[in-house]
Amino acid sequence: MSSPMIAWVPVVNRLAKYFTTSNYAAQSIDLPSVEINDVETAPEKRPRTLKHLLRANHVNYSILYHNLEYHNHMAHLLGSAYLFGADAVQMNKIYDEESKELEEWKDSPAEVTDKDWREFLGDKRYQRAFVDFFEDELALKYDYDWKEVANEYLYSGKEPLINGLIGGLGHPLIHLGYAYELSNKELAMEALAMASSSYNYLHKYLDSPSYTQPSTYSTTSPLEILHKIAADTRFDGLFEERGAANMDMLFKDHEPLILEHWNAWKIVDPNKQFEDSQEAAMTLLVKTVQPGTHAYDFFMVHILTTSHAVRILLPLIPKKFHINLVRQWWLLAIAVYAAQLRPKIDEDLEVKPVKGWKYVEEMAVSGPWATDAHYVKALRAMKAAAFTWGDVHERYLAAAIHFADDFKGWIF
Repeated sequence: MSSPMIAWVPVVNRLAKYFTTSNYAAQSIDLPSVEINDVETAPEKRPRTLKHLLRANHVNYSILYHNLEYHNHMAHLLGSAYLFGADAVQMNKIYDEESKELEEWKDSPAEVTDKDWREFLGDKRYQRAFVDFFEDELALKYDYDWKEVANEYLYSGKEPLINGLIGGLGHPLIHLGYAYELSNKELAMEALAMASSSYNYLHKYLDSPSYTQPSTYSTTSPLEILHKIAADTRFDGLFEERGAANMDMLFKDHEPLILEHWNAWKIVDPNKQFEDSQEAAMTLLVKTVQPGTHAYDFFMVHILTTSHAVRILLPLIPKKFHINLVRQWWLLAIAVYAAQLRPKIDEDLEVKPVKGWKYVEEMAVSGPWATDAHYVKALRAMKAAAFTWGDVHERYLAAAIHFADDFKGWIF
């Protein structure tokens, strides 16, 4: 006589857990690398200028400032402008403008070592100590091979640091992307220090498989999930106003709700779904702004620029971390969208481009917002996505031109 059906329940549960967690480690996303611009060894004036300015920023200014609340965006802006073709004069102008609000380094309460560095994760007061620690490792253990330092501290251990890159609104992830794209050791050490200083509870959702469970629904489309979040009345009235502080309340008081939507994204075709996620990131920035309002959301732009960082990193990191990195971005994306009160996504807001990428490049480098780091980074992210996926229907180009012209400053 066959076993009672009830005896199969634990087996089914274990199989469900296997196919929703460990199977992700077997998936990967196959993309060619973007062009790596090694400014460290290039002899021409333009890359030498960038190298010197990145080093000056590294030496003079802290990666966190304004009561440890703001992130130093100098490298992001300089790197984006350089990749858009900025010359030495334009980069020096950016440095002069951006450095006006930055702060000099302050000593940390103590040093950190290879024995205790994890004990200080998430303590922003130790930003200087983390930079010193990783630079010591670079010089004394790894013969100035910054990629070996990254391999050791990003990808190893039970809770690898790469699973905690979305703390601090994803700035460590963005910074790491520029480190790889510009092949720059100063940026790499800053990225490791930023990841260590900004490390918070969000890493547990990637480190612990217990948070990856079957949802009440599933779809392969991130945009469909965003529409469902917009229509989900359980979010109504949770917050009085938009703001990044809402994210902590979301996870503290409404974790099951946010995880229900996070887990609803079923990844079965990693390349196609990463492409869809990049389009969703662009959509959240551009198609949540009603015509004539110019109301571009400062926090929403980070969904786009972190997606760009993921695109930079995927061909360059171990494959077993690919899906976790994309799902880490996705967790940030839906949390930011919910925290910003789920603005309506109007997919009908689309116009045909009447200009080309050259115009976008000129606006990024010479336009009225050329010294706004997030403006320039957003344009750079859209261009990179267009060239990654082909942009047959010119959606990225249209979005970039519209954003370049329509932008009048950020709303918070």
